[in-house]
Amino acid sequence: MTKKIDSFVIIGVTRDGKKFRPSDWADRLCGIMSAFGSDNRMMYSPYVRPGCTLTGDKSVVVDARLYDIEPLAYKFLINFADDNNLKIETIDPEQSAV
Repeated sequence: MTKKIDSFVIIGVTRDGKKFRPSDWADRLCGIMSAFGSDNRMMYSPYVRPGCTLTGDKSVVVDARLYDIEPLAYKFLINFADDNNLKIETIDPEQSAV
């Protein structure tokens, strides 16, 4: 059986409806996946980037293509959301593309 790999958004609200803390969690999480660019500045990965929902909640957008490059990183992000009881919403691949 093959599991479908989807792009998804981790929303900074627990399933109980509480805001996730600390407030910079999305930047920290994306920082784990960042790297130095040719200009020696830290850059977020094009596959994992911070965002914000329409209601103002912090979020992290994860592109499904990350799974092809680094499946453990993809699984880490899913486990992070599950371990912290955060909401996850799958998204259309066109919406996650840069």
